[in-house]
Amino acid sequence: MNRRQHLLALGAGLSGLAAAPGAIARSPSFRVEPGLEWVTAAAEGPGVSFHTFGSEARGGPVSFHIYVPPDYAADPDRRFPVVYWLHGSGGGVSGIRQLGAEFDQAIRDRKAPPFLVVFVNGLSMGMYVDWSNGKAPMETIIVHELRSYIDANWRTLATREGRLLDGFSMGGYGAARFGFRYPELFRSVSMMGAGPMQEFLTTAPRASKAQAEELLREVYGGSQAGFQAVSPRRYARENAARLAGGSRLRLVIGDRDETFGNNQDFHTYLEGLGIPHDWIVLPGVGHDPFQVLTALGDRHWAFYRAAFATLGG
Repeated sequence: MNRRQHLLALGAGLSGLAAAPGAIARSPSFRVEPGLEWVTAAAEGPGVSFHTFGSEARGGPVSFHIYVPPDYAADPDRRFPVVYWLHGSGGGVSGIRQLGAEFDQAIRDRKAPPFLVVFVNGLSMGMYVDWSNGKAPMETIIVHELRSYIDANWRTLATREGRLLDGFSMGGYGAARFGFRYPELFRSVSMMGAGPMQEFLTTAPRASKAQAEELLREVYGGSQAGFQAVSPRRYARENAARLAGGSRLRLVIGDRDETFGNNQDFHTYLEGLGIPHDWIVLPGVGHDPFQVLTALGDRHWAFYRAAFATLGG
C-alpha cells in the first residue's frame, strides 16, 4: 500500500467513514496535506446556495454552502437560529443535496422550527483542528471567521442559544471539539458516529498503527501530546462546569458502527465528569449518516426542537 492509499484508508478508519453516503473520497489521489481543496464544487438542493468568503487565516477564498428555509424570505424581519453541519472525511459536497432535502422537508412539515444550515468545507481530512504545521487552520476558519461572516451577512440569532453544531464521523469529532471548547458560542452539540474520540491516536478501526502515525504526524505534529492538546476530552474536562450547567448535548452511535467502543468510552468519560448528555445507541445501524438519521426518526428533530424551543423569531 502506497502513501496515498495509506492516507485514504486512514481517513476511513480514524474518522470511521468509508464509502458512507455524503462523505465519499473525491478522487484516488486524495492525500491529507497536499491538494487542500479550499473551494469545492457547488452542490444543488432545495434552499441551498454555494458561496465563498475571504479567509485571512487561509490567505484566500474558502467555500461553504448554506440552506435557507422558506420562512426566511416570507418574514424579512425575522432572525433565525443556525445549524453548523460538519461533514465526515472525504469531503461533504456529495451529501449536501440529500441532507438539504431532509432539513427542508422537516421544516416544511413543522417537525422542526425554521433554521439556517451552514454546510462547512472541512476538507477531505481537515480534522476540524488548526494543524500544527499551520497549513490548514480549520478551527480558526470555521469557528471565528466563517461564523462571523454568517452572522454579518444573514439574519441570524447570533447567540450561543441560536447555534447548534451537528456532524457525523470526523464531523462528530469536530462538533465535540468546537462545542466543548467554546460553550459560550455554541449551546447545543450533536455528535453522531463521532471519531476519533479515543484518548490516544495509535490504532483505530480500519487503520493500522502506521497509518495512525502518519495522520498524527501530518495534522497533530507527530506526538500524542499534540493530539491530546486539542482533544474533546481535554475541553470537556476544562469546561465541565459550564457544559453541565448550560449545554444541550447528545452522543449517537449505531451498535454495528466500528467506532462504537470509542464512543461508549467517551460516553463513560462524560458521565465521570458529571456532564449530562443524551446517549443514544441505534440497534442494527452501522457507520452511515443516513442510516443514523433514518433510525433516529423524530428523535433527531426533537433534539432540534428542544435546542431552539425558547428562541424568539
